[in-house]
Amino acid sequence: MTRDDDRFNPERSASVPYSERDPNAVASIAADDIELDDDLETEEEPQFLRAQRRVPVRKGPVTRKTANRLRMVLIIAVVLGTIGVASAGAYTYATSSWRFRIDSGDSIETVGLHNVTRAQVLEVMGGDIGRNIFRVSLEERRKQLEDIPWVESATVIRLLPAVLRVHITERKPMAFVRIGSKISLIDASGIVMDLPAKARSKYSFPVITGMGNSEPVSTRAARMKIYARLVGELDAGGASYSKDLSEVDINDPDDVKITVEDPAGALVIHLGGGNFADRYRIYLNHIQEWRQQFTKLESVDLRYNNQIIVNPDARGAAGATEKRPNP
Repeated sequence: MTRDDDRFNPERSASVPYSERDPNAVASIAADDIELDDDLETEEEPQFLRAQRRVPVRKGPVTRKTANRLRMVLIIAVVLGTIGVASAGAYTYATSSWRFRIDSGDSIETVGLHNVTRAQVLEVMGGDIGRNIFRVSLEERRKQLEDIPWVESATVIRLLPAVLRVHITERKPMAFVRIGSKISLIDASGIVMDLPAKARSKYSFPVITGMGNSEPVSTRAARMKIYARLVGELDAGGASYSKDLSEVDINDPDDVKITVEDPAGALVIHLGGGNFADRYRIYLNHIQEWRQQFTKLESVDLRYNNQIIVNPDARGAAGATEKRPNP
């Protein structure tokens, strides 16, 4: 049996000084306290564990995507800067080196010259002799070359190290033109060209009259369209009637007058403003009859649909005028 003295009595333990207590009893109390504390901690433990709070991560001022973009921009800037410096150096060298200097007229090549002379080209390009080839304005020289009447279009190119090549496309004349007392050539757009000193081609055109020195090019171009229509109708179907024309007066668009020549002399024919081929055939069908009746004819008016007006030369038939029905 256990004695009462061996049992733990709190009241007694509290009244007994710590130094007089039984060591075994103190150890037993401490062990009981530890077990009690463990039981309390076990009971206070929650049934469900909560997620632990995430520790915030401090982000830097620049994201990875932004950093990659900045890196790419920097690379591009470096590349462009390198190219710019290299280009500036190349430009300085090209515009100052003696290798690219046009030494003489032999360094100016010409292509396509027939009626345009080389002297006319050098008159425009000669000022570039002794100049750096990269300092020559190709566009400005092209415009200056196209101011030459015979030049329809021009192209100027650089051939390194120091050659300029000029390619000329010349105008194609359609007729002779008399302006005042001067005979020149004229193209479809109304541009008047001087007769070339040494023409490589022989031209066989009628002479256009009725144009003046003060007329704008647009007016001449409109009249040349009438002339082109006249020639086109007369030569339709292989007829080639235009070869009989000596002169063409297109001063009045509603009354185109042509001059033809045969062994009996020259005759002026009024063809009106259209149906040129049909009216010319009337002339061909009746010219022998008119020649037999009149010693010398001055003109025939075929503008009207129902009649033909024949005007004999006043010197050959005393100014007689005859009207005939249109067959």
